Amino acid sequence: MSKVSQKSGFTIIETMISISLFLVVIMFGMNSLLSANVVHQKSQDMRSILDNLSFILEDMGRNIRTGYNYRCLISGDTLPFSVSPRRSCAEGLGIALESATGLTSDDADQWIYYMSAGKIYKSTSGGASYFQLNPDEIVLDAVSGFSILGAEAPTGNSQQPLVTIRLSGKITYKNVESPFSLQTSVSQRLVDVLPQ
Repeated sequence: MSKVSQKSGFTIIETMISISLFLVVIMFGMNSLLSANVVHQKSQDMRSILDNLSFILEDMGRNIRTGYNYRCLISGDTLPFSVSPRRSCAEGLGIALESATGLTSDDADQWIYYMSAGKIYKSTSGGASYFQLNPDEIVLDAVSGFSILGAEAPTGNSQQPLVTIRLSGKITYKNVESPFSLQTSVSQRLVDVLPQ
């Protein structure tokens, strides 16, 4: 008599149970992967907005550093802003200045930065036209502004002009609010020379 060898294998029920368990594990894994992708995309978008804000602050700092004849703009100043007379302040809404290539005899080439209604505005035409620097997702609060020290003419003032820029507010992106606070100080590159 010959022996019949029996090969054992999986039954249909065992196969269905193992496939079902595999599918459940894959579904949980896919859900986690998709959630991680959404979080990564949100953080990338938020980082892009913060990079934009940092670029605005760096651009203002660079132009203020190379400019001269600062005038602090305070509440009550009216358009068009003027750089004359030079003026310091502890809490200003903006700054008017001569650009590095500007002429003090020409008011139309002055650069102006000012903050109003939660936005930062810039003019390179002496106040003839303005454009908004920050995107609508960024809203500044009342703490934001400029502090300018030593802007007066150098007679009796031996302090090099120093500008502090404060940006504080909220970034609203996809119904999520994130507070931010940035500050930088910039000194005038040109040396204020006392008259002899």
